[in-house]
Amino acid sequence: MTNETTPKFLGQQTGLPASPDEAVLDYVPNPRAGALYLVRFAAPEFTSLCPVTGQPDFAHLVIDYAPGETIVESKSLKLFLGSFRNHNGFHEDVTVGIGQRLFGEMQPRWLRIGGYWYPRGGIPIDVFWQSGPVPDGLWVPDQGVAPYRGRG
Repeated sequence: MTNETTPKFLGQQTGLPASPDEAVLDYVPNPRAGALYLVRFAAPEFTSLCPVTGQPDFAHLVIDYAPGETIVESKSLKLFLGSFRNHNGFHEDVTVGIGQRLFGEMQPRWLRIGGYWYPRGGIPIDVFWQSGPVPDGLWVPDQGVAPYRGRG
């Protein structure tokens, strides 16, 4: 976690970290601290690797959070998510791990992640995690990802 007020990666040419553990997430002060609002990030082309076969797994991730004192800088989040391209992990571990890391470091009021994984072996797997109950008064729209319906 970086506590700097100036993001480390913003405006810099940066390569992908070698692994999620090596990825550094930047956080900046919330410009509307005290206001209850929702931030949504969608990563419709997320990839990681199957830990058994080494084949790529694809997902549409949706991350929603209600900021506390900080917000995550989007370029560092993009690099963090990109670092999973060479990471072996089951869908459950990857999805929940991303949510828990963001929640633990950023300490938002609330966070949820939806991992809508494309089928492997004929079965789509959707994984959901949230930090706790939705804060009273927070507008939380549907994540907008249609259930998998196959080719029909």
